[in-house]
Amino acid sequence: MRDNIPIFCGVSGLVAVSLGAFGAHFLAERLSDVQLSAFKTGVNYQFIHTLACMIVYLFYKRSGKPAFRHTCYIFLIGILFFSGSLYLLSCKDIIGMEFLKIMGPITPFGGLFFIAGWGLFCFGSLKVFKNG
Repeated sequence: MRDNIPIFCGVSGLVAVSLGAFGAHFLAERLSDVQLSAFKTGVNYQFIHTLACMIVYLFYKRSGKPAFRHTCYIFLIGILFFSGSLYLLSCKDIIGMEFLKIMGPITPFGGLFFIAGWGLFCFGSLKVFKNG
């Protein structure tokens, strides 16, 4: 069975770099300071959790523990919900889609996925490193 986590991480990293550049060069003059700050927060969290996902994936490949594999998927869902909703909320005015404000409640769910992922990583680590 093909393992797609490295592909997802690669795509997420590519998107984070692209959106970071897009925000710095195109959106900086088109968004308010608050909107641009939210957009940058989305990019930062996407970068952090993409890198974390890649590292956790290496733990999974070394240990074979499913908790690490599940942590990767939880991080990727967190990126989609947290960062994705911040991108849409930040840009809703310039893309003319005011109805996207309904995405506001999704952002905290993404944060909860990040928290759950870190918790699961701790749990998996306890199981793997309990003897050493």
